[in-house]
Amino acid sequence: MLNPFVELISKIIYLYNCALVAWLVLSFLISFGIVNRHQSLVQRINFALFRLTDPLLRPIRKYMPDLGGIDISPIVLILLLEFLDREIIYLFV
Repeated sequence: MLNPFVELISKIIYLYNCALVAWLVLSFLISFGIVNRHQSLVQRINFALFRLTDPLLRPIRKYMPDLGGIDISPIVLILLLEFLDREIIYLFV
């Protein structure tokens, strides 16, 4: 059985990863014109997800090389968070 604190940290990491994936999917849908970016609900969701994910993505983007318009910083962040999650569980269990 996991320590409740470790379980809480693991759940927070999982929810943050879900927010990252939701932001990625929404940004793809907006980029390909499937979702109208000018719709009020889409704007609010996009803004909220951007504000939630950008503080951790910005430092990663600063050190990532320019790949010609392809942003892989969310993938790097997801991998880092998964590594952190597993390391925390390994250390405290």
